[in-house]
This record gives sequence, C-alpha cells and structure tokens, in this order.
Amino acid sequence: MQIKKLNHIGLAVKSIEKTLPFYRDGLQLLLNGMEEVAGMKVRVAKLNAGNTVIELIEPLPGNENVAKFIEKRGEGIHHLCFEVADIVQATDELKEKGYTPVYPEPQVGAGGHRVNFLNLKDTAGVLIELVNL
Repeated sequence: MQIKKLNHIGLAVKSIEKTLPFYRDGLQLLLNGMEEVAGMKVRVAKLNAGNTVIELIEPLPGNENVAKFIEKRGEGIHHLCFEVADIVQATDELKEKGYTPVYPEPQVGAGGHRVNFLNLKDTAGVLIELVNL
C-alpha cells in the first residue's frame, strides 16, 4: 500500500454554520467548498490549512455514526484521512493483514472520491479514513 500524504483531518461538529466562523474568520483558513454527501448523510465544509485540509462534518437527519460520535465524545477530531494510490488494493491489503475495514468495498465519500475507514479497535481508537483521489 502506498500512502501519498495526510489528506485531511475530519472534525465532527453539531453545526457547520456555528463552527465555520472560527476556522474561516478567526484562523483565516480559506473555505474551499461545502457539500452534502447523501450516501453518508453528512454535510461537509472543507478549509485549506497549508498542506492539508480541515473538514468540518455535520451529521444530517438519519446519520448515526457522526451523531453518535458527538453524543458520546462531544465535538472534535473525528478522523485522520490518508490519501492512498489505490483504494481497492489498500483495502484488500489491510484485510489480508487482519485489519477490519468499515466497508467491505470502498464507498463514495465527499467530492465523489472513493473512501474506506478502519475499525477503531484496530487503530488505538483513532478513526482512520483512506481516500483515493
């Protein structure tokens, strides 16, 4: 598996509208775009932060994962995302090594890119996302 770089840091937030001003106006990070990811039932705002991106993730009605995360742990760092050269190969390789991807096959995430996550039990409690751009 070839990891190209840390692609982004995902932050779970209750409301992008309430959180965005701090990152955009306070820290003066450039808002790169916002979108709804229907398949994952989240709204995402992406902000440029030097060589990486800060992704604000707001759960929409029907989302269980991010909403439960916020309920249990509060708002904050949700995941680290690593860009990989080949998402299918990376998922297969991790399965072969005994790690448990959240999805059997990569899913469509923000920006229409294919993503997968690793089970928290395998990663010392840090949700790891893999993305193929």
